[in-house]
Amino acid sequence: MSDETPAVGPAIEMQEILTRIPHRFPFLLIDRAEDYQPHKSITGIKCVTMNEPYFQGHFPDNPVMPGVLIVEALGQTGAVLMSKSLNADIEGRTILFISVDNCRFRAPVRPGDVLRMKVEVIRHRSDLFKFHGKAFVNDKIAAECDFAAMVVSTH
Repeated sequence: MSDETPAVGPAIEMQEILTRIPHRFPFLLIDRAEDYQPHKSITGIKCVTMNEPYFQGHFPDNPVMPGVLIVEALGQTGAVLMSKSLNADIEGRTILFISVDNCRFRAPVRPGDVLRMKVEVIRHRSDLFKFHGKAFVNDKIAAECDFAAMVVSTH
């Protein structure tokens, strides 16, 4: 499958996402996921609307989704993949970024866009995963980066 081809496969709906990661409005940046392949890959979906709180200041006359939030959306997509692959109980544990590398922003993301975040596992060991993520709007890459996350105790 090319990067531009819409993913198909098992869908993960919002209700399950809410059981897999602790993020909530206004910081929940994934609406659903599809094409989940345990320990391998997932595609997250974020429908970007003008109602996003960050558009009030970024930028009022030229709304653009902040790049750091695109990276966060990729990270949340990876966290859903980790949580589901490990069947992790988020009670008393959470999945945190531990690194972000080789980040590139290629095109702006604006209200009305559907952000498709393709996240692939580069490698994993126990509760540590390394990923490569690409965020697309239509068939155009908006951002990409390598990142790592791990499951940590909240106590």
